[in-house]
Amino acid sequence: MNSCDTCVNYVYDEDDESYECDVSMDEDDVYRLNANPRAECPYYRNNDEYEVVRHQM
Repeated sequence: MNSCDTCVNYVYDEDDESYECDVSMDEDDVYRLNANPRAECPYYRNNDEYEVVRHQM
């Protein structure tokens, strides 16, 4: 499973002073992710800007 810490959609909310997922998921996705901790998030996008460059090397 990918960590939310490295996801582009994991943003800091200044009002709550905490990090949260910025994706608007439907009920089915939320249930699937909570029911199965090993489930992959369908909205995960790596926040690593150099991932493509390393892949090309």
